[in-house]
Amino acid sequence: MYWSLELASHLDDAPWPATKEELIDYAQRSGAPIEVVENLQEIEDEGDVYDSIEDIWPDYPTKDDFYFDEDEY
Repeated sequence: MYWSLELASHLDDAPWPATKEELIDYAQRSGAPIEVVENLQEIEDEGDVYDSIEDIWPDYPTKDDFYFDEDEY
């Protein structure tokens, strides 16, 4: 399983919180690349409910990971 910003972006509008099955269904219905569906299928599921992409991809970069001084703009 591998994630990239491009792949993860297809789950931005997913109906969080969601189960693995709901995320797979959303990815398929929204036309996400097959890699997104495959990554979701590889999650070891114990009936967990995921609150955000960070629960699936712990290394997901957040706004704080990028240096951007909003006061300058």
